[in-house]
Amino acid sequence: MKIIETDLPGCIVIEPHVFHDSRGFFYESFNRDKWAGAGFSFPEFVQGNVSSSAHGVLRGLHYQWPKPQGKLVSVIEGEAWDVAVDIRRGSPSFGRWTAVLLSAENKRHFWIPEGFAHGFATLSARAVFSYLCTETYDREADAAIRWNDADLAIDWPISAPSLSEKDAKAPFLADVPEARLPVFAG
Repeated sequence: MKIIETDLPGCIVIEPHVFHDSRGFFYESFNRDKWAGAGFSFPEFVQGNVSSSAHGVLRGLHYQWPKPQGKLVSVIEGEAWDVAVDIRRGSPSFGRWTAVLLSAENKRHFWIPEGFAHGFATLSARAVFSYLCTETYDREADAAIRWNDADLAIDWPISAPSLSEKDAKAPFLADVPEARLPVFAG
């Protein structure tokens, strides 16, 4: 297993050790003890989700506040451009983003800590996401930021994505009331 730091503090990429033979492959998608032994520990995961999206679908940028969710995401079928944005008030990296290509082929996992917004764009005909969360979904805490916020300047690999009504109408980061944003804990 290899842990790769991104340019956004706290967000990391995990490349599992994959065992291949003529029958296929095997890898551990999560092993708390091995990951802690490599210098990284995760909070307890309390919810697991799987989603499927067609080519050109963009989901996000989603977050919860209060009750923020940390997410460990991976793509188990297809390919997607996955993005995390630091939206924690007072953070030195507030408004910065990082992205990683996740695919069934590269088998990478992306850790997005609590207090970050998350989104992805499907690049293949279909992408199936698997993600573990540190907090259960709470409709009252559910929130989003506009995917194409010019102040964030995210370099999305698609220009005219298929969006949900919620994502198309999400506010820009500058228009989100401070009380609806996570706080940087230092």
